[in-house]
Amino acid sequence: MSDSITRRHFIGSTAASTAAVGLGFSSLKALAESSPNEKVVVGVMGLSRGSALAAGFAKLPNVEVKYLCDVDQDRIPALTKRIEETSGKAPEGITDFRRILDDKSVDALVCAAPNHWHAPATILGCAAGKHVYVEKPCSHNPHEGELMVAAARKHNRAVQMGSQRRSGDGWQEAIQKLHEGAIGRIYLVRSWYTNARGTIGTGKVVDVPANLDYDLWQGPAPRRPYLDNVVHYNWHWRWHWGNGELGNNGVHTLDVARWGLNVDFPTRVTSSGGRYHWQDDQETPDTHTVCFEFSDKRQITWEGLSCNKHRAGFVTFFGDGGTMEIDSNGSYVQYDEGDKLVAEGKGPNRGDDEHLANFVAAIRNDKPLDLNAEIEKGHRSTMLCHLGNIAQRTGVTLTCDPSNGHIIGNDAAMALWAREYESGWEPQV
Repeated sequence: MSDSITRRHFIGSTAASTAAVGLGFSSLKALAESSPNEKVVVGVMGLSRGSALAAGFAKLPNVEVKYLCDVDQDRIPALTKRIEETSGKAPEGITDFRRILDDKSVDALVCAAPNHWHAPATILGCAAGKHVYVEKPCSHNPHEGELMVAAARKHNRAVQMGSQRRSGDGWQEAIQKLHEGAIGRIYLVRSWYTNARGTIGTGKVVDVPANLDYDLWQGPAPRRPYLDNVVHYNWHWRWHWGNGELGNNGVHTLDVARWGLNVDFPTRVTSSGGRYHWQDDQETPDTHTVCFEFSDKRQITWEGLSCNKHRAGFVTFFGDGGTMEIDSNGSYVQYDEGDKLVAEGKGPNRGDDEHLANFVAAIRNDKPLDLNAEIEKGHRSTMLCHLGNIAQRTGVTLTCDPSNGHIIGNDAAMALWAREYESGWEPQV
C-alpha cells in the first residue's frame, strides 16, 4: 500500500479539513462524509488515552459511544459523566472488553489499552466482525503486526492506527509538497523526540488494588507479580508490556518520516543508547539513537531523549534542492539550497478529530482501505520501532529484507521477532 498522496485525495482531504477549521467542530459531518444518519456504534477499551478518543468519537455526528471499558473500575465513572454531557447518553461502564465483541450492535472496537493488548484485541475484534481503531504502536512485536494486516484482510475490516497526523491538513499539505519535489530528491530525514521524565524507582511486589483486574490487565502477556510502579503508565518502559520511547512517541515521528520519504522497509538498521539518566527499574533506553538505511541511498534517523527536554522537535527533511522542517502540529518551513526561506504553512492541530472522522467515514462508506493510517501503513511504521529496539537490545547492525523487514542472518535478533503468550491468549488469524 503506497504512502504517496494523490492530488485528488489531497485536495479532497484538505478542503474538508479546512472547512472543519473554519466552521467549527459541527462541520466534522463533512469529514465523516456520506450517510450521517447511519449510526456508528463504538466501544472504547482502555481509558487513559481512550478518554480523549471516547470524547472525540462522542462529538461526531450520529456516533454512539456505547461502552467504556477499563480493567480499573475507578477510571469509568468520571468519563461516563463526561460522555453523557457531550452526547446526551451515558455509555455502559464495563471491565471486560469481550462484552464489546459479543454485542452485535457495536460496529467498532477502539483499543487504547497497553501495547501488549493492541494486536490480540485487534485480531479478536476483526474476527468478531468489528472495525478497529487501535492506538500506536499497532503491535508489541513485528510478528503481531503481520497478523493484524492478515486479520484485517481476512475479515474485510477497517483497521486504523492512531497516527493522527496523517489526517492533519498541515501535514498533508507539507507531505504533498515533498512528494511533488519541493526540495528535490530527499536523501535524509532527521526525526527526534524529547521529554523530561523522572525516575520510575524500584518496584515492590504488593497486593493488587481492589479496583484493578490485574489478570485481565495482563491478558495475553505471561503472568508476572504485581509491582507498585508499573500500572498505569510505566509499563511502557518494561519490554514485557511496552516498547520504550521509540514505540511510545518515536512512532509518530518515524511515521511522518517514512510517509514523506515514501519508503517501506529498511535494508540496514543501527542503534545505540541505554538507560543513561536514572538508575531504576526501567529496561528501555532513555537516550536512544537509531539509523535506518533504505535503498537508493536514503536514510532516516531518530533521536530520543526521554530525560532532557532541551527543545521540542519533530521532523526535518533534507533534499538536493532544499530543506523542510515540520513541527508537531504540522506547521512547516521550507528553505532553498542556499538556506533561504521560500515557503511556510500553518498546521492548526495534530489531526486528532479528523483522524476519527476518517475512520467513521470508512465504516459508513464500506471502504475499509480508505483510511489515512490503514493498518498496513501502521505496521510498516511500527516495524521501524521494533527494528530499532531489536538493534539496540542485541547491539548489532541488522540487515533486513526490504520487501518485508525481516532480519537476515541473525537468529538472536529474529528471536525477538515474536513473543510468548499466556496460554489461551495466543493471537490467531
